[in-house]
Amino acid sequence: MGTEGDNFRVIAGRYRLEARLGRGGMGVVWRATDQLLGRQVAVKELPLDETLSAADARRQRDRTLREASAVAQLRHPHIIVVHDVVEHDERPYIVMELIDGGSLADRVSGRGPVDAAEAARIGADLLSALRTAHAAGVLHRDIKPANVLMESATGRVVLTDFGIAQVAGATTLTETGAFVGSPEYTAPERMSGARTGPESDLWSLGALLCTALSGQSPFRRDSLGGILHAVVVDEIRPPAQAAPLLPVVRGLLERDPERRLDAAEAERMLRAFLDTGRTPQPAPGYTPTQRNPHPQRRSTRGVLTAVLLVAAMAGAGVSAAALLMNRDGTGTSPTSSSAPGTPTTTPTRPSAPSGYRIADDPAGFSLAVPEGFTRKPQGERVFYVSSGQTFRLGIKVSDPEQGGPLAVLRRAAAEGPSANPGYHDGRVTSLTHRGQPAALWEFTWNGFSAAEGPRHTYDLCWEEDGRMYDVWVSAPVGKVREAKEYFDVAIDTFAHT
Repeated sequence: MGTEGDNFRVIAGRYRLEARLGRGGMGVVWRATDQLLGRQVAVKELPLDETLSAADARRQRDRTLREASAVAQLRHPHIIVVHDVVEHDERPYIVMELIDGGSLADRVSGRGPVDAAEAARIGADLLSALRTAHAAGVLHRDIKPANVLMESATGRVVLTDFGIAQVAGATTLTETGAFVGSPEYTAPERMSGARTGPESDLWSLGALLCTALSGQSPFRRDSLGGILHAVVVDEIRPPAQAAPLLPVVRGLLERDPERRLDAAEAERMLRAFLDTGRTPQPAPGYTPTQRNPHPQRRSTRGVLTAVLLVAAMAGAGVSAAALLMNRDGTGTSPTSSSAPGTPTTTPTRPSAPSGYRIADDPAGFSLAVPEGFTRKPQGERVFYVSSGQTFRLGIKVSDPEQGGPLAVLRRAAAEGPSANPGYHDGRVTSLTHRGQPAALWEFTWNGFSAAEGPRHTYDLCWEEDGRMYDVWVSAPVGKVREAKEYFDVAIDTFAHT
């Protein structure tokens, strides 16, 4: 339990919670003192979901700590600095830098909309931050004015509240049984339940720019059903105040994510406006990177899904909130139902997400691996690899070792330069996994041959039921987002058999 002294609560024996700064759906933020280092910090106390079983609650806490640790690795002047991630009384806390200043939402509501130059500055800084986060495989998923802080003394723009951020492919804190995000700023592909990526954050930024310039989102309506319809069906009408930045705003608010303006080009255009004062235009010959061979087909399907949702609400008298709250993060509806008051049961065997299959390995474990990955055992290690071995997912099962997972990975990291050519940027973080001590090792290296090029590795080690498990993924540095997805799915679906 937290100790009480002068009516202050101390968590993890170190952080003294002194004043509540704010409360939201993702928890309470406190002004606190780090008693070890003698500095002021902000501490986010994440809520507990009382409806979850003990196993699901533990799985949620483990994921929270792992996601927060991933965000803590981000280094960018416009991303909130995460100092620490701790667990106290089975509740996770995130310790962050304390920003002296209010949010962009406070700025707009208190002093009115900003001018085009200020909006361009804010947008360019946020795009730069998102490029760094996306390159590391981290999606924010709730970009809105309330989650952008403005430092009073310097005007620095800081993107915060990665509390529902999704490390690519992972189920997030509130994704089980609840809609994640703020509807007025949510991309249409997310509204329709489609798989999402960095492009969804860019749509949200487009809506944020409209709000900063005019005072409200272009998708604001008087009901959640109206918002849903506005996002996926209605004509998009940016406010008149957006005219100086209209090509950027329209490019970000492109409903087809495959045709949406990308972060690098949007940032370039905004900075060009700041330099010249002229309405920015895309670079000659610029076209968004095509990530899907049939972009229009996916966009049409997403809109159709959302239209059917709106029709269902109108015809059956069901609220948009109810429909959204009953959709999970993969776009599928819950497969089980029960009478009111009937406890729901959690399957003992994890299911494979779309595009994956459950591999029952003869080495005594099972996990979800991407379709097309093949098994390649190498001594005491088992690999599942993609075609051409672009992605390598490895698993090792062994007896526990002295010092536990943290000591094991620290020893491995010490041997990193000799075992991994060009080893650099290695870091080992202490975590918990399924209620037990664990450790996460992340590093970059040059691959085993010049043809492979630089690679990045994620490695989680933990003990469970008298065995030590080590799961890792290795991939080219340019494919870190996909690699992190494979890693998180493998960890979340891993089971010993």
